[in-house]
Amino acid sequence: MKLLLTSGGVSNPSIRQALVGLLDKPIEECTALAIPTAMYGHRNAGPGLNVWNFVAGRSAQPQVELGWKSVGLLELTALPSIPRGAWEPLVRETDVLLFSGGEAVYLAHWMRESGFVDLLPELTDTVWVGMSAGSMVAAPRIGEDFRAWDGGESDETLGLVDFSIFPHFEHPMMPGNDAAEFERWAATIDNPAYALCDDSAVSVVDGTVEVVSEGQWRYVD
Repeated sequence: MKLLLTSGGVSNPSIRQALVGLLDKPIEECTALAIPTAMYGHRNAGPGLNVWNFVAGRSAQPQVELGWKSVGLLELTALPSIPRGAWEPLVRETDVLLFSGGEAVYLAHWMRESGFVDLLPELTDTVWVGMSAGSMVAAPRIGEDFRAWDGGESDETLGLVDFSIFPHFEHPMMPGNDAAEFERWAATIDNPAYALCDDSAVSVVDGTVEVVSEGQWRYVD
C-alpha cells in the first residue's frame, strides 16, 4: 500500500500535494472509506460528537472533507457479525482508506479480529491516509505511553513500517509533547521513530520514506 501517515490530517498544501502524488487520479475522482474505529478505544475521542465530526467532515483534522468523489463508512467492529462478502468487495474497490485518530492498539485489534488486516497485502493500489492513531497503528509498536485501551496485551501494532510515530509534537495544547518527552519515549522502543507536529506527515511508497512538513518534526534511529 501507499501510506500517508499524518499527525493532524491533511492540514496544509504540502501534505495535500503529497496525497495527490500518491493517487493515480484527481481527488475529485477518488472514492474513500472513512474508518472511525480507533476513536472508540480512546476516552477523549469517542463515542459521541467527535466520531460524528470525523465522519461528517467537520473535524479539525481534515480527511473526509477533501472533496472525494464519494465517502463511505466502514466500522471494523461490525465486520465479524456480517458476511465477508458484504464488505470485502467495498474495501477492494475503494481508492483511499481514511483512518481516524483514537487508540492505535484498539484499532490494530479490530483490524485483526475483523479480518481486514488480511487484505492489506493485496491492496497495492490503495492509499492509506492516517491521522494520529490511524498513522501510529502502521508501526511495530506505539510505546506504553500512548496506550489508552486496557484490552491489549502489549503496545504492539501492525508493523507495516519499521518506525514508530510520536504525534502532535510541540502541540500548544499538549505541553508535554516536547522534544525531551519525544527522546524519552523513543528510548523505550526498539526501532526508529519520527516526531510529527500537526503540520507534518510521513509518506511511504515501496519502502521509500519521505517527510512532508510545514512545521516541526524530529527523527531518531
